[in-house]
Amino acid sequence: MFSSLIVLLLTNPAGVLSEMISASTSALNLCLQLCAIYAVWLGIMELVDASGLSEKLANLLRPLIKWIFRVDDKQTQKFIALNLSANILGLGNAATPMGIKSMQALDDGSGQANFAMIMLIVVNATSIQLLPTTVIGLRTSAGSSNPADIILPTLLATFVTTSLGIFLVKIVDKLAKRRRKNECN
Repeated sequence: MFSSLIVLLLTNPAGVLSEMISASTSALNLCLQLCAIYAVWLGIMELVDASGLSEKLANLLRPLIKWIFRVDDKQTQKFIALNLSANILGLGNAATPMGIKSMQALDDGSGQANFAMIMLIVVNATSIQLLPTTVIGLRTSAGSSNPADIILPTLLATFVTTSLGIFLVKIVDKLAKRRRKNECN
């Protein structure tokens, strides 16, 4: 940013202030548009939780959550289900509160990340997205003629990365268990 400001001062000193104001206005408009998107989706997530749909969603995802995260606690499974749901809808920032609650529930107090915590980080980082609403919102605000044309490529890319991430975490966990077993013998 500093070097850009220097170049702008050298090439167009009269335009520095107007460019800074224009960039600030654009950034503020983008923030307001994103706030509106998140307000809608966070409200929907709150309604999902208040209506009991989150429990049904957790029950539906329970076998998958148990297999991926190896978690038996129903409350933790509910937090993970809501976190995954928000991520599937492309609401990464809206998924953060449930991700934090999930991490707190998964914390065993040892001060070290356990398997389920690592898996949650990987699944959140790779996150399958059926509907990338944040990116579609950004593309809409940028004036894209077809902001939703990224749905299929995003779905394919996130499916591959999430599957690979889950596979690699499980492989590393097995190798670590094998190494610990060999060290004990």
